[in-house]
Amino acid sequence: MNITIYDVAREANVSMATVSRVVNGNPNVKPATRKKVLDVIERLGYRPNAVARGLASKKTTTVGVIIPDISNIFFAELARGIEDIATMYKYNIILSNSDQNKEKELHLLNTMLGKQVDGIVFMGGNITEEHTAEFERSPVPIVLAGSVESSEKIPSVNIDYYQAAYDAVKEFAGKGHKQIAFVVGPFHDTINSGQKLEGYKKALEESGIAYNEELVIEGDYTYDSGLEAWQKLGEMEDKPTAVIAGNDEMALGVVHGAQDAGLTIPDDLEVITSDNTKLALMVRPQLTSIVQPLYDIGAVSMRLLTKYMNKEEVKDHIVVLPHRIEHRDSTK
Repeated sequence: MNITIYDVAREANVSMATVSRVVNGNPNVKPATRKKVLDVIERLGYRPNAVARGLASKKTTTVGVIIPDISNIFFAELARGIEDIATMYKYNIILSNSDQNKEKELHLLNTMLGKQVDGIVFMGGNITEEHTAEFERSPVPIVLAGSVESSEKIPSVNIDYYQAAYDAVKEFAGKGHKQIAFVVGPFHDTINSGQKLEGYKKALEESGIAYNEELVIEGDYTYDSGLEAWQKLGEMEDKPTAVIAGNDEMALGVVHGAQDAGLTIPDDLEVITSDNTKLALMVRPQLTSIVQPLYDIGAVSMRLLTKYMNKEEVKDHIVVLPHRIEHRDSTK
């Protein structure tokens, strides 16, 4: 049997409005009355109906989070930042995996809106015009985390991916490397094709190194695609002496593939990875990495969302967090 606010009010011999004030922490209740109501709530096992309260206040204090794959350590760290800030601001989250499938992403978006969430944090690789149109039609605010939308109409939190790739190439070029490979994620991802690859090309150009498309291998963020990437690179007559990897799993694949072929890291091949997750520390040698503040990207995106949900002033809807290169043993 569901215990209702009416049952509590009748048992405590007070009005339903008084019970509501007690439940919501309203100070305008006499201490004796508050104690009596709380005693009845505990005895009856009453739990406030969040849906009913949401309908009354037009707020559910619930946020939808759409994430490609929570089992991926990259997205897990982002999600942790989101969840911690959501808890701080007393929001609950509904988390869904989209598998970076456009139809599923759009379906989840509408499912979240159907659940009357107060806002949405969205993570996805390929933000299309169809995505943007849906975001703009949304009755609640949406913030992108670790995702780029080319028109910059939708609030987002990222690092400067162009500059990060540029910095990694310049570091290698400064050491005299001429054959610098780039094992990048899927080209349909705007961050890869529109920012990272362009930063890679610009740094090569400024360093007087000709762009060679054979040194750019498209992977799918998995360890196996890193292994396959090195198989292709290792078959080249003029093999690369340095590799930039688009994420840590692919970097591990490159390192292990090169080691299996008899190369020594970093003497024969230097490697810089991109995400700086725990994986970068679990491999030997430990990986030099572009540091993306993954937790902070998640935390800042959630804080930005709370500002929109609470009608606070937002000065910058496009937030770019700082990055750096953390040097470890995969580079000299």
